[in-house]
Amino acid sequence: MKQPMPSPTPGQADLQAIIQALNTGQVGFAESASKKLLKSYPRSFPVLNLYGNALAAQNKFKDAVVVFRKATEIEPNVPEIYFNMGILLTNLNRVDEAINSYKKVLRLKPDLTDALYNLGYALQSQSRFEEAGEYYQKAIAQQPNFLEAIANLGVCLQEQGRLDEAVAVYQRALTISQDAKLYFNLGTALKNQGKLADAIATYNKALELKPDYAEVHSNIGEVLRDQGRYDESVAAYKQALELDPSLPLANYSLAVYLYDSGDLPQALSYFQRSQYADWQERSLYCLYKTEQFDEFKQGLDQLKKARHSSPFLATLAGHYAENFGTVNDYNFCKNPLDLVCHVQIPELKGDSELLKQLLADIEQADIEEKSQGRLHNGVQSAGNLFKRSEASFQQIAKLVARAIDEYRENLKGETGIFAKGFPKQTVFASSWYVKMKTGGHLTSHIHEEGWVSGALYLALPKQKTHPDEGSIELSTHGDDYPKQHDNFPSKTIAPEVGDIVMFPSSVFHRTIPFNSNEERICIAFDLKPA
Repeated sequence: MKQPMPSPTPGQADLQAIIQALNTGQVGFAESASKKLLKSYPRSFPVLNLYGNALAAQNKFKDAVVVFRKATEIEPNVPEIYFNMGILLTNLNRVDEAINSYKKVLRLKPDLTDALYNLGYALQSQSRFEEAGEYYQKAIAQQPNFLEAIANLGVCLQEQGRLDEAVAVYQRALTISQDAKLYFNLGTALKNQGKLADAIATYNKALELKPDYAEVHSNIGEVLRDQGRYDESVAAYKQALELDPSLPLANYSLAVYLYDSGDLPQALSYFQRSQYADWQERSLYCLYKTEQFDEFKQGLDQLKKARHSSPFLATLAGHYAENFGTVNDYNFCKNPLDLVCHVQIPELKGDSELLKQLLADIEQADIEEKSQGRLHNGVQSAGNLFKRSEASFQQIAKLVARAIDEYRENLKGETGIFAKGFPKQTVFASSWYVKMKTGGHLTSHIHEEGWVSGALYLALPKQKTHPDEGSIELSTHGDDYPKQHDNFPSKTIAPEVGDIVMFPSSVFHRTIPFNSNEERICIAFDLKPA
């Protein structure tokens, strides 16, 4: 006689016992019961599903994913299984797999709001901000008051430099919930717009809700610094550090203040506490400028092994090598002055309407000014100029980006890290105008946080007693670095209106003072790799 085939699915009583165990927190029992039942019913979708949930409840994420995958082989069209897998894969930091899992959910169930949100969150974690924003918007369309999706959409817009939209989204979120973090993000967006007074007012609203919010105190310090209110900015940093002595940005910002003020021993201490951003390069700077050359060289040799693509480190390594007559083995760009690019923006030449509009917008637009200790007889704009909504700034940003594309193309064949690591996409990390009057100049400096730096010239003094007045000077020496000799190379460029000069951010540059009663106006900018 033939034996009857066993049922592919266990009885309801067996399944109900496992469900009851899961609901009452007896996850160990649920795991063992499911595992036992699978011996008799190895292709039972309900048992595999329960087994996977029991494993997930015990943080056995990797094993749970394996089980859920087996379940999808049996029933490939159950969106909840892919959703659960997406959560587990995110917890395992297997984000690409999580993204694929959520996309399978949405193919099966396009209106599952939580899947839209989770997919957006996973994409955001990979800095894929535009894609993430699209999924957040779909989630919001289904649930208009989905606070987390609205708040994260604001972050994605802000990361893309779409500041006006980000501000509007944060303001919408604040109509749903008066949340300190939302005020913090809104304040940061306003700061990036150059609306410094509005940023401080917004940060203060965050503090009304959460007085011990250390990051807010730190950011207020940043804005006060930009306003030139240095004593108040230091007080804000110190308040942040009283609340959180280990807060990286507050330690770093206080260090930068001390660094700019010339108190390098104290700056060194705070940089080392911060361990934030380029703190190691700045620590070496403090050692070098205080002529602690042995300690500097030891730190330089160690850092060169770990940091192969630091423009600031290139400045320090190159200066030390030239200063002491040693070989520069840091291959960022060995001869940076050879890589200076001087070209024209044709649309700004002659009787240019764009040039007229740019000058008018610089004069009339509601743009706050930022204090800059190296700038004499001049003013600098706050915020990121190329991210503003005025048509002239949007248009000139595109024209500058075109010039950068040509610069990138002309660097092909160069062997240094600067050329090989040149940003593949032109995203302006920062951009600002600088207006100078009689006697105006910028002292020698580098842009520590850039990769490519540049200046576009909109107005220049014509009445000169010397041809170099108002020119830009580039060199491998500057910023009062200690020097053993005067044989550092330099290059002076006398630009004309509509010219653009670009160079590695490791290069020192300064403006040569001019004496005529005219204005010198340029737009400076930085790019750095994503």
